[in-house]
Amino acid sequence: MTLLITGGTVIGPTGATPADVLVDGETIAAVYAPGTGPSDTETLDATGKYVIPGGIDAHTHMELPFGGTFASDTFDTGTRAAAFGGTTTIIDFAVQRTGEVVQDGLAAWHAKADGNCHVDYAFHMILGGVDDDSLKAMDQLVSDEGITSFKLFMAYPGVFYSDDGQILRAMQKARDNGAVIMMHAENGIAIDVLVQQALARGETDPIHHGLTRPEALEAEATHRAIMLAEVAQDCPLYIVHLSASRALAEVAAARDAGRNVFAETCPQYLYLTLEDQLGAPGFEGAKWVCSTPLRSKHESHQRDLWQGLRSNDLAVVSTDHCPFCFKDQKELGVGDFSKIPNGIGGVEHRVDLLYQGVVDGKLSLQRWVETIATTPARMFGLYPRKGVIQPGSDADIVLYDPNGRTRISVETHHMNMDHSAYEGYEIAGKVDTVISRGEVIVSEGAYHGRAGRGKYLPRGLSTYLV
Repeated sequence: MTLLITGGTVIGPTGATPADVLVDGETIAAVYAPGTGPSDTETLDATGKYVIPGGIDAHTHMELPFGGTFASDTFDTGTRAAAFGGTTTIIDFAVQRTGEVVQDGLAAWHAKADGNCHVDYAFHMILGGVDDDSLKAMDQLVSDEGITSFKLFMAYPGVFYSDDGQILRAMQKARDNGAVIMMHAENGIAIDVLVQQALARGETDPIHHGLTRPEALEAEATHRAIMLAEVAQDCPLYIVHLSASRALAEVAAARDAGRNVFAETCPQYLYLTLEDQLGAPGFEGAKWVCSTPLRSKHESHQRDLWQGLRSNDLAVVSTDHCPFCFKDQKELGVGDFSKIPNGIGGVEHRVDLLYQGVVDGKLSLQRWVETIATTPARMFGLYPRKGVIQPGSDADIVLYDPNGRTRISVETHHMNMDHSAYEGYEIAGKVDTVISRGEVIVSEGAYHGRAGRGKYLPRGLSTYLV
C-alpha cells in the first residue's frame, strides 16, 4: 500500500519544512516539495498540521513487579495508550533480579510482550546483581540480543541496589562493548536512614516520600556516577528521570568538559510539584509518589529543567511510565509512605505535555521533536530506522494539530489506571493521526490497531556519543 501525506509541515532536527511524504508499505519512500509527489496514489490531507516522527518513549515499566504489586498497564493496555498519545515505540526495562540469570530475566520480559504490543518495542536490561556471570551476559546481550543499554540503581538497597564497586565493574564492561549505562542516581543508603527516622517520628503521609529523598542526595549520587564513569574511561552514562537543579548542574558540568554524560527528565518534573500534588490533603498525594520525587515549587527546578532541555544538557524526555491504581495498589501505603508503590502513569501524554512547552515559549518545535523522538532514537541505537522522517526510515508518523485541544482526564485516557496524574490539564494541541510502520492505527479519536502488530526492535549501539 502507498499513501501520500499532503499539505503538512514536516518537523525534524533541522526545523520546519512544508513537504509531502510518500509512504510505501512499512517505510517512507520519499519526501517531496509540496504538490510534486505522485498523483496516482491514496492521499491523506495534513493541511494545517505538523508531520512529526512517531514518539519514542525510552523509559517505561509495563507489568513491573514493585512494592508487592505490579504496574497496572500490561504491554497490551500500555502500548495501546501510547499509540493514542502519538508514541509509536517504547523501550521497556527487562529485569534481572538479584541471583537470577540475566538471560532468564530477559526471556520473562519477551514472554510478557510477545504478541501483545500495539506499537514497536525494545528493551533495556536492569542488572539487579553485578557479578562475573552478569558481566559476561552484558557482552552476549549486546552482540546477540540487540540490547545495548543497562540500568543500575544507587537506590533501593535489598532490591536493585548496586554498590560503587559493582557499578564500576559494569561501567568498565560497557566501555569495552559499547553499551550505555543508565543510572538511577539517588543515595539509597542515606535515604533509607531518613525514611526510618521520619516513620519513627510518626511522619507517614505521602509528602514525606519527597522530603526523605532530598535533592542533595540526587545531586550527590549523580556526581558519584559521573566520577565512576570517568574512572571507567568515559563509559557512556545516561542519568534517568533527573528531577532537580543541582543534579542537572552536575550533568551540565560533565558535558561542558566533553564527557559522554547524558540525562533525561520526565513530564512530571516539568509540571507537577511537591506541594500541590505530593502534598495533597490526606492520602491523596500517594497518586504522585514516584522516585526521584516531585520537587518544591518554591525552588527553581522546573525553570532549570526547561532550560536544560533548550540547551541539551537534558537530551530526552521520557515518562518513567509505571502506573498503579489508587485503590488497592497505592493504598498499600496507607499509614506508611514507604510502602506506597512508586510510579506515575503518563505514556499517553508525553507528546502533548511537551508540545504545551512549545506553546508556552519554553521549547522550539525542533527541540520538541528532538526530545520526544529523534534523540531517543540516536541515543539508543534505533536511528535512522526510527525518530526521523526521511526516505528509508520506518513510516512511524504523527499528524499533530496545533489548532486542536486536548483535555487530560481519567474519563478519557486509555491507560489502565483509576486516576490521572494530570487531571484537568488542557493542552493547546492534539494528536490527530498516528501511523505505525505505514498503518494508520489512530485517526479522528478512533483506534484501528491491534495487539500483536508491534515488533521487537533489536538495537544497535548509540550514535549520540561525543
